[in-house]
Amino acid sequence: MLNIYTTDNKNKFKELNTLEKDCWIDLINPTTDEINEVSLKTKTDLDLLTKLLDDEELPRIEFGNNASLIVVDTPYITDTRYKHKYNTDPLGIIINNDGYFITVSLKKQALLEDFKTGKVKNFDIKKKTKFVIQILLKTAAVYQKELTDINNYINKKEKTLYKSTNNKELIDLLNIEKTLVYFSTSLKANDVVLEKLSKGNVITLYSDDTDLMEDAMIENKQAIEMANIYREILTSMTDTYATIISNNLNDVMKFLAGITIVFSIPTMVASFIGMNVPLGKMGSSDISFILIIILSFVLSIIIAIILKKKNML
Repeated sequence: MLNIYTTDNKNKFKELNTLEKDCWIDLINPTTDEINEVSLKTKTDLDLLTKLLDDEELPRIEFGNNASLIVVDTPYITDTRYKHKYNTDPLGIIINNDGYFITVSLKKQALLEDFKTGKVKNFDIKKKTKFVIQILLKTAAVYQKELTDINNYINKKEKTLYKSTNNKELIDLLNIEKTLVYFSTSLKANDVVLEKLSKGNVITLYSDDTDLMEDAMIENKQAIEMANIYREILTSMTDTYATIISNNLNDVMKFLAGITIVFSIPTMVASFIGMNVPLGKMGSSDISFILIIILSFVLSIIIAIILKKKNML
């Protein structure tokens, strides 16, 4: 999909039908024809555009004949059946020397939608350096938001794990742990890109952009720390609660074994008395059945008390 946007002198955002200077070209899972069209009209190396169709592209900075490429990783949900099961996807930012600003991604980027809907303040497509930094700052903010949601989810899960006897909760935690690995790796790679950009060798940093770049770097480093901390906590929790779940299951089995023993007493009494053996006066008594019931009940209570004292019931 090919979308073209621009901002007027009053920073009002609008969509275009044709390419023009100082426009933003947003390519989402583009076709070959769309890539060729953008490459031809903007004089951007075709190689820079086609590389971004690989979802394994790593964050980096690359230079072409007429453009500079900046690649960062952004988070996306891989499976909606599980809570917070994320992976990361490359987002390519191409700054063309002829005034074109190009973004390329295989999936729709929610963070870019905030620019299109006016949620980002002081946004002007013509200020390309600032636009790049705003995207990087927004990317770090998205990671932080997702990490905060993950931490809240872990805290909620903690309450249910104490009583759990199945593996579903552990599987959910393992999915989150995998997410944190992806996040941590991608954030560290994004941090390298930010460090290179901060030197001003890739894009020209103006005085107004310096503070914004520092904010982006700080936010990204905070996201790295959050990912590392939550990952360590989750690893410890997973090991601990695997043991708790095993112990809970053992307690259930122990309880069932104790109950089985207690309820087997009436069966044993009834089986013994039901044999062809003389019972004397008890066998001919009118209350013999009641006496047998009382005997079974008393023996069951005694066995239950013994098992309880031995912590087996």
